[in-house]
Amino acid sequence: MHTTFSLRLRSHANTAFTLIELVLVIGVIILLMALLAPAFTNLKGAGDVTSAAYTIEGVLEQARTYAMANNTYTWVGFYEEDASQSSTNPATAGTGRVVISTVASKDGTSVYNPNSLATIDPTRLNRVTRLTKIEGIHLTTFADGSGTGTNFSSRPPALYDTARIGDTTPPNPSLTPFQYPIGNPAPSAQYTFLKAVEFSPRGEARIDNSNYTVKTVCEIGIRPTHGTAVDVNSANVVAIQFRGFGGNFQIYRP
Repeated sequence: MHTTFSLRLRSHANTAFTLIELVLVIGVIILLMALLAPAFTNLKGAGDVTSAAYTIEGVLEQARTYAMANNTYTWVGFYEEDASQSSTNPATAGTGRVVISTVASKDGTSVYNPNSLATIDPTRLNRVTRLTKIEGIHLTTFADGSGTGTNFSSRPPALYDTARIGDTTPPNPSLTPFQYPIGNPAPSAQYTFLKAVEFSPRGEARIDNSNYTVKTVCEIGIRPTHGTAVDVNSANVVAIQFRGFGGNFQIYRP
């Protein structure tokens, strides 16, 4: 019995870790975590911007589908607010949180006068989707792609400022902005969307600006933010493009 017990003790002693070995293993784990942490951060950042791009693409596709299915006009509005605080009423313009709203004409007509700058009557609109808020992104105007390939730098060029939504484009507010919330009687506005995409009953897409011609390529640009600071050095940028006539939504990343 004593002999067997002694052999078991020696066997356990031979297979156990010493204190020095445990310290070495812990040190290696800490070193690996320190080396890998920046990589994980970059991957998370890339994922966040990509997720935001797919969210925007989905909202646009839904608005176009709704317009065609219901033989009406729809509008997708974009507003960027101050991400350092909760959404205010009325909203506080700023950087870091993009707010998106989609509305449709109740009676199927365009319900606005394209020759005058006036907010669309909120009693004549239906809500298509709930208000969408995306944290950590900034609407950005990018230089045109070369049009020679399929990635970000070689994407098709938008060509016109009136075919883009970013921080400096379109150059003028929409001629037909709309508000959130909508209803009858007309409620007070929390958001007024001065940057918008319009879809016609035929599915034609226009950046709702001072120029109503249908463009070959339209583009919405986004880049990541940290709070209200725009990460201008990040390579995690995205351009969401769509065709004026056919839709054909496409996301371009470096």
